[in-house]
Amino acid sequence: MQDDNAYGIAAGELRQFIEQYEQLEAEKKDVTEQQKELMAEAKARGYDTKVMRKVIALRKRDKDDIAEEEAILEMYKAALGMV
Repeated sequence: MQDDNAYGIAAGELRQFIEQYEQLEAEKKDVTEQQKELMAEAKARGYDTKVMRKVIALRKRDKDDIAEEEAILEMYKAALGMV
């Protein structure tokens, strides 16, 4: 009997985790759809969404990392005569 009770509790807890995960997946899908709609609106108003995505990615990064990457990029471009 104890094993049955423990199994029932574990099964209930497992179901709860799975249902919460599924709910988060549904919310993530909704957010992704909202992001697509927002970018479509920005594009319709003339903004370059490719550049916007790069700016968004840069805003997530550390300023020192960005500066170092940009310095290396400039050095490589100079070495290749692209400056």
